[in-house]
Parts: sequence; structure tokens; C-alpha cells
Amino acid sequence: MAKLILVPTPIGNLQDMTFRAVEVLKEVDLILAEDTRTSGKLLKHFGIETPMKAYHMHNEHQLIEDLVQQMMSGTKMALISDAGTPGISDPGFLLVRACVEADVEVSCLPGANAVLPALVTSGLPSNKFVFEGFLPPKKGRKTRLELLAQEERTLVFYESPYKINKTLKDLITYFGEDRKACLCREISKIYEEQIRGTLKEVLAISEARKLKGEMVLVVEGR
Repeated sequence: MAKLILVPTPIGNLQDMTFRAVEVLKEVDLILAEDTRTSGKLLKHFGIETPMKAYHMHNEHQLIEDLVQQMMSGTKMALISDAGTPGISDPGFLLVRACVEADVEVSCLPGANAVLPALVTSGLPSNKFVFEGFLPPKKGRKTRLELLAQEERTLVFYESPYKINKTLKDLITYFGEDRKACLCREISKIYEEQIRGTLKEVLAISEARKLKGEMVLVVEGR
């Protein structure tokens, strides 16, 4: 039966890997991995010996047609990213769309992601929210920020430690310095923490401490 299974992998603590995820990765015929070196360590840790194939943003367009044909011929595949749920700011969407168009069954296991832990620990309203991922680095950034400044729902962003201060300054420019925010870093890792306050206060802490690690920024809506 033609099938693609999206399998979330840990974003920090290896114990966040589910029993079902391990079972699926052992049972499929092929694992599509964003980085086979990174995923190889994960598979070795859980005793998974299933063959892997590199599938990432630089080769996905070239591989999709062949992968779908393989699945239609009976090859059962799993897709994983370096961390978290595939397709969320990671490769996955294009392959899922191609599978849907070809009537290949697609399923996704529940599991690790950075968005929801950051949102629910932020202390900001979580009943309605908007996930923005990474803001445009240059082209379209100003237009996007002007639009988001009017958004009434809680906003969730991904950002790198190298650009977090610039992003906070841009948000202050377009949202105002008094918007409440929570900067979550290193989710599920040893040094996990949440830095809460206004955008101005969070920026001051970030500049003073030169924060490192993976980051999710949650910002109050208008």
C-alpha cells in the first residue's frame, strides 16, 4: 500500500522520542532524512537499521517525482527532519502535496515540536494564535511586520540567536515596546528557560546576556 508517514523526532531530550515513532521507523522500507549524519546518530541510539536517503531543501524538487513513484510501487517511507515535526519550517510540504495529488496515503505521528511548548508556557493567550515561523530576512520584512502589528491573536516566531536582537528591535519599532512577550530557548534541553516581559525588557536581557540556542518568540497580539 502506497504510504508516507511523517515522524517527529526530539528537539532536545532523546526521551521525547515516542515508542510509536521508533516502531514506525523500524518497520518502513526507507527513511527520508534532512541530514543523514544527524539522523544516523538518532537511529543508532534507538537501534534502528532502516536505510536512509537524504531529502532536504536543496534536492527535494529533483527527488519528489521518483519518490512518489516508488511509494506507488509499494515502498513504504517515513520522513524525518533534524528535529521536531517535518513540514514545520522544515522540508515536507512539497512531498506531502505530491503524495496527496497522487493518491498516496499520508499520515503524521504526534510528537515533538517547539511551537506548542513555547506557546503554552508563555503565559500569553493560547486559545487563538498565529505561527509565523521565521520572518523574511530582507525582502518583504517591513510589509510583513506592518501587517502583523494589527494581528489580535498571539504570535509565535522562530528565530536564531544571531538575529534575535534585530528581530526584537524590529518588533518594538512596529508593535511598540510595551507588548508582552516570552522568549523560549533550548526547549526540552538542559538549559531550557523562558524570559518573560515586555519586548523592551526581553531585548535588554537578550543584549546583556548574549543568549544562545534554538529560540521561539511568543508575542502578545494587538
